[in-house]
Amino acid sequence: MTQHAHPARHIRPEDHDLAVWSRAIAWILLAVILIALPFVVILAGDPPAARGFLRDFSLGLGFSALSLAGMQFALTGRIKPLLHPFGADIVVVFHRFLSWGLVALMLGHFAILYIWHQDDLGVLNPMHAEPHMTAGRVAMGCFVALVASSELRQRLGLDYLWWRRLHVALALLGFGAAIWHVLGAGHFTGRDGTRGLWLGATLAWLGLIAWTRLWRPWQQWRNPWRVVQNRDEGDGVRTLVLRPEGRPLTGWRPGQFAWLAVGTSPFALREHPFTISTAPDKGPELSISIKPLGDDSERLSKTPEGTIAYVDGPYGTFSIDREADSGGFVMIAGGVGITPLIANLHALQERRDPRPVILLYASKDWEEIAFREELRRIARDIDLRVIHVIQDPPEDDWPPQDHETREGMIDADLLADLLPDESRDWPHMLCGPAPMLEAVRKALRDKGVPLARIDSEIFEMV
Repeated sequence: MTQHAHPARHIRPEDHDLAVWSRAIAWILLAVILIALPFVVILAGDPPAARGFLRDFSLGLGFSALSLAGMQFALTGRIKPLLHPFGADIVVVFHRFLSWGLVALMLGHFAILYIWHQDDLGVLNPMHAEPHMTAGRVAMGCFVALVASSELRQRLGLDYLWWRRLHVALALLGFGAAIWHVLGAGHFTGRDGTRGLWLGATLAWLGLIAWTRLWRPWQQWRNPWRVVQNRDEGDGVRTLVLRPEGRPLTGWRPGQFAWLAVGTSPFALREHPFTISTAPDKGPELSISIKPLGDDSERLSKTPEGTIAYVDGPYGTFSIDREADSGGFVMIAGGVGITPLIANLHALQERRDPRPVILLYASKDWEEIAFREELRRIARDIDLRVIHVIQDPPEDDWPPQDHETREGMIDADLLADLLPDESRDWPHMLCGPAPMLEAVRKALRDKGVPLARIDSEIFEMV
């Protein structure tokens, strides 16, 4: 173990604030350029004479929608340089809101032509309409269905695996139909420059699909892992310990997550994101902690030892390795949200990091707290104060003599009582159910904690 090594030695150059912000700004500028590129190419050539503001505005909405549709594949393609400055969970949220914008642009494009320029739409009946016009309506229907099925997945009871297959199929069909519509309609695309632009976009899209759906799964298939242990952590949480049978995970930071496929082919889309609950300092084996919450997690939690697995990662920015200059840490967890915090604590333990850590861990009851004894062992090696906040404490033998506890839930009064003034400028790392995070975030802001010092891991990305 490293004895009291300075925290900065674990920070990579790309994780310093200036590098992160520079990359984030560069990606945002690139996105703006890609959205504006169709209009630049059109205006730089010899565009047709204007045929009315509303008509041209509608066509502009269509071009913007197609640009956004192409960007969506990049956002969901797990491109590590793109994910690094933002975090995979934030990119997924951005993808979700951008999808709403994409559908709004498509509907606006159609509505303006339907109301004021029906001659451009032609016949709506697909039996008599031009094929490229029908393709545009198919594209719009695909993206509307894609967004609706994603937003209503749980209400509709859609199984995760079948929803994901539907999501991929609708996205591929929708974007392909949209390209066909734009090239077939020929509005501002008849010249070599603009036609080449959309053909280039199509080739880039096909290349991205080939990389994410063929090349990357093939690389995973050539580098399998094996489940060597399946242990009980309490509160229904099971930890799978995986050993690499090829290359170990590289570039791994504490608190990150990976996509895991167990007992199936990496080409099958049957993979799920899970936090890596051990620190890279303890590699090359890694641990994935799973709580059966529905869908495929029940099957995964029962994985027998010896099963072959496939790992794609690491991803995520919820890590102490981005906080070299902090004086300490406040960590707040709810339920299985303790998992990424455990990984960060393991790293602090392995490095014998001298900085103080205050952990508030909310649980429903006392008997089934995940990692309770593990936290106690970590606290023997580092300056860690663990406070268990129990919603329904037992009637007998309470409170326990060897653990610090509070009754109820984490609220403003509890935070004011437990967090010292000097912790206000420490990083506050939150992970747990969304309602809890929202309430805790508000209480911290009311307490005077700067927004930049509050970081939360989104509990469910899919």
